[in-house]
Amino acid sequence: MGFRDVVLFFVVAGTNLQWVATAAAAGPGSIAVWGIGFLAMFVPLAYVIVGLSSRYPEEGGLYIWSKRAFGEFPAFLTGWTYWSSNLPYFPGVLYFAASSALAVGGARWAGLSQSPVFFMIAAAAGLALATALNVVGLGTGKWLSNIGAIARCVATLVLIGVGAGVWLRFGSATPWTAASLAPSLHFRDRAFLSTIVFAWTGLEAASFMGEEIHLPRRNIPRAIFASAPFIASIYVLGTVAVLLVLPAERVTGLEAVTQAIRSGAERLGLPGLTPVGAALVSVSVLGSVCAWLASVARIPFVAGLDHFLPDGFGRLHPRWGSPYVALLTQAGITLVFIVMSQAGTTVRGAYNVLISTMVIATLIPFLFLFAAAGKLLRRPGALGAAARLFSGLGFLTSAGGIFLAFFPGEEEPNKALAVTKVAGMTVLMIGAGLLIYRSGKRRAAGA
Repeated sequence: MGFRDVVLFFVVAGTNLQWVATAAAAGPGSIAVWGIGFLAMFVPLAYVIVGLSSRYPEEGGLYIWSKRAFGEFPAFLTGWTYWSSNLPYFPGVLYFAASSALAVGGARWAGLSQSPVFFMIAAAAGLALATALNVVGLGTGKWLSNIGAIARCVATLVLIGVGAGVWLRFGSATPWTAASLAPSLHFRDRAFLSTIVFAWTGLEAASFMGEEIHLPRRNIPRAIFASAPFIASIYVLGTVAVLLVLPAERVTGLEAVTQAIRSGAERLGLPGLTPVGAALVSVSVLGSVCAWLASVARIPFVAGLDHFLPDGFGRLHPRWGSPYVALLTQAGITLVFIVMSQAGTTVRGAYNVLISTMVIATLIPFLFLFAAAGKLLRRPGALGAAARLFSGLGFLTSAGGIFLAFFPGEEEPNKALAVTKVAGMTVLMIGAGLLIYRSGKRRAAGA
């Protein structure tokens, strides 16, 4: 991967229009929350990733950094929780892609929006495509990621254009007052806050493929600075555009972006824009899935080389050179999560459970990441003070996001079941990792 590939990778891995939908549902106050999240998570993360990837550019990213700072077990737990967090992430974003794709068919496909069978089949198909491309190799898989990044930027431009057109011709659908712009402190918005914290992550992903990036010490930091304006613009301007077209109370977590494009295009007399925008959103999500599959598959691959996992995880495909065992295992377990999350709830309920589980499992390894940065980036003077400041701020932000993600949203019909599912999936992922670690240690001792 060259510099351009890494920039596009950060755009497609570091953003997702589903978080724009989540933010818009919270109203204009979400703009201030985006800013808080940027300062509390994105800036500290960018600082420590630049520092750590410049010093330690090896394959494995935060797994390697945690190992250098704390040893084998914390490293395995860091890598395991980060890897396993993507198991609920993939179904969640694939549900979003499937929901967006329904807008391509218009009224003919609208009835499928409440069909769990459709969403499970669509999620499985998208997962199979992204997995197959990555098995063929990073040189092939990166093209879907690059196309996804371009599609995301174009889809955001379509959304912004529709929002601006509606505002100029009809005025804003959402009132923009000092009171509405103030971030909400209501307890019901706690899950939303954790999602915003999570949305600002992603800069760490490219470091997992450090040895497959040209000049990683140079290109990863440069790509972070180059991609940051795109990431911030997609989130903030995308949220504003949705709220210009739709009042906050009409925004839904799954359909908001395509809903805004459809509503705005119809009011502007441009109905043909809806399927184009919906297709761009869906393609961009598939690009995200492909990028994350490529990135996180390197964690069990490196763990296989360290003998924590069966040696097969450290095996490369004889023709394409990809960690195919890790990729196929990841896809198989993700299919189980698709089915588990859907059991006993609605499509919306399954989506919310997946998102909460993903946020918790993802932010746990960030506790190790920021703690490792505080140790590995020690130096005298101002640089050392900055490392302590940013690593401490990132650690506290991650811990707060984990706490808030355990609470279900107001629209959840069975809150007790939702909390039980989130807690159960989290415990299951961590417990499985502990068992695998103990088994790997016994296997290594026997060898």
